[in-house]
Amino acid sequence: MNAFIFKTVKQAKRLIIAVIGFTILLIGIAMIVLTGPAFIVIPAGIGILATEFVWARNLFKKLKMKKQKKEVA
Repeated sequence: MNAFIFKTVKQAKRLIIAVIGFTILLIGIAMIVLTGPAFIVIPAGIGILATEFVWARNLFKKLKMKKQKKEVA
């Protein structure tokens, strides 16, 4: 019974993080067209998603590497 509850709580946490992360990411994408700081909001959304998803973690690492290369150049 405890294993089932633990698995359900873990899945619920993952779902909540996904909803929040994708919402912030979509708001950031909308800010590209609308006025707003999209260059701050989009990486924040990806950063939130990176806490639970490997694909987002890899994308976040690539963004960080790209930023570091720009700062060096």
